[in-house]
Amino acid sequence: MEKSKFRLLIKHYFLRKKTITETKEKLDKYYGDSAPSISMVKKWFTEFRCGRTCTSDAELSGRPKEVITPEIVDKIHEMILNDRRMKVRELVHAVGISTERVHHILHEYLDMRKLSARWVPRLLTLDHERNRVTT
Repeated sequence: MEKSKFRLLIKHYFLRKKTITETKEKLDKYYGDSAPSISMVKKWFTEFRCGRTCTSDAELSGRPKEVITPEIVDKIHEMILNDRRMKVRELVHAVGISTERVHHILHEYLDMRKLSARWVPRLLTLDHERNRVTT
């Protein structure tokens, strides 16, 4: 059963004036090992006593976990194609994400590496290699 459904049951027992131990016993009786722990039941009883009515997760503040979007990857790729001598620090300031994420995008998504102060694709074709040698 989902967390939100267990929270709804805990709220139901809270509104029916059951104790924490009675609630835990009922949940264990009907749901066994999948029932929430006693500490989780206590936590939600405390939340409901403090006036919380919603059983869903609260909205998290702060920066999203995943900042790598197709738009950012395309923007970095375009900047690298325009100037292959672009520094990572310059990309960080232009895009507005961390240095680690820019490195991750360059190495994992665009499959590029720094070679002689230039960003180049990792796997060069024979024509590319000959062209680099003659240049």
